[in-house]
Amino acid sequence: MPETTARFREAGREQESFFAPVEKRLLVRMAHVTPRWINSDHLTLVGFVSMFFAGLCYWLARWNRYMLLAVVFWLAANWLGDSLDGTLARVRNRQRPRYGFYVDHITDAFGTFFLVGGMGLSGYMSPMVASVLLVAYFMLSIQAYLAAYALGTFQLSYWKFSPTELRVLLVAGNIALLYWPMGNLFGHRFPLFDAGGVVGIIGMGLMLIASSIRNTAALYRAERLPPW
Repeated sequence: MPETTARFREAGREQESFFAPVEKRLLVRMAHVTPRWINSDHLTLVGFVSMFFAGLCYWLARWNRYMLLAVVFWLAANWLGDSLDGTLARVRNRQRPRYGFYVDHITDAFGTFFLVGGMGLSGYMSPMVASVLLVAYFMLSIQAYLAAYALGTFQLSYWKFSPTELRVLLVAGNIALLYWPMGNLFGHRFPLFDAGGVVGIIGMGLMLIASSIRNTAALYRAERLPPW
């Protein structure tokens, strides 16, 4: 066995989201009935392509608001591919921890860029809010990856929210956009998704700060220096 493989220690997964208990059971059942010719790479590709088309449909919604319903379809397809790929590998005992971790999260990064970029071009979220939202997401992701390396735990959810809950919120938001594309605050009109984007930025910012402080304290305690 190559030395690099022998040294590798897979980070534990930490997920305590609202839908996690039901989602885990559902995914295991789906994995057992998935045809043998479908493997985890196929599902990862489905999740990645779905995010690209979700972002494309957001952009096209600038001219046809019913493309927002197409986004709902692609978000569902993304959930299927992104959530089932790892479960399928574990159920079939066909795991490749380093490959799976890297491919899963690099495709998530590109996929999120496509999705939020599409929002910023849709007219339903201003480009500035979309840009800051994307930066907040990437900073929170960097924190999670650093913690996986330094602490051996990969955090999949924050404050009971995981990507699944965020997809549900996006679906609800898309349906709302069909009827209320603009918000109004003290006579000032703004794209409705700006409100959700600002809430997301604040939420991710607080998660980032809280996680950074907690992880720094845990590492300080774990590597406390002896007195001089």
